[in-house]
Amino acid sequence: MKDNDVVDLLLRQHEEIKGLFDEVENAAPQDKAEAFQSLVRLLAVHETAEEEIVHPYARRKIDHGGEVVDERLAEENAAKDMLTQMEKDGVDHPKFATNLATLRKAVVEHAEHEEREEFPRFRQATGDKERQAMAVGVKAAEAMAPTHPHPGVETATKNLLVGPPVAIMDRARDVIRKAMGKKG
Repeated sequence: MKDNDVVDLLLRQHEEIKGLFDEVENAAPQDKAEAFQSLVRLLAVHETAEEEIVHPYARRKIDHGGEVVDERLAEENAAKDMLTQMEKDGVDHPKFATNLATLRKAVVEHAEHEEREEFPRFRQATGDKERQAMAVGVKAAEAMAPTHPHPGVETATKNLLVGPPVAIMDRARDVIRKAMGKKG
């Protein structure tokens, strides 16, 4: 798949996310926290980019776009809530494996809904140039996105207002944790 088409880029990321779930599930105990943080980071930046770039455009461009996008945003918010709690509890929490399986199911179902209900209609309603420009936008949004989930920030406006300062705080926190030798 090419990353110069926004739909192809998002589809590739969906596969990468599924692979990271496998990585977390199969990680040795001493590597689980680091693998989980990789998953958290990708989910956070992926969803932020969708919320800032793809969903607002889909809302306007596809038939019944508002309904489709609202359903996806509800799914994203539920996953963010779960991910936030899991990150707070840590990988040593007794219910981590159970919660990870629940999160995986929710995230995979969300991705399948996008792939089945949003992306085909999005491709049909947009041209190659639009999708190429949006791929650039998604990559830029991901470069500036928070690296941890922030439930309640699911709209483009909220992401643009809250996202940059939160992203700076998240990235600073990541650097400090790494410097201190903490993994979660």
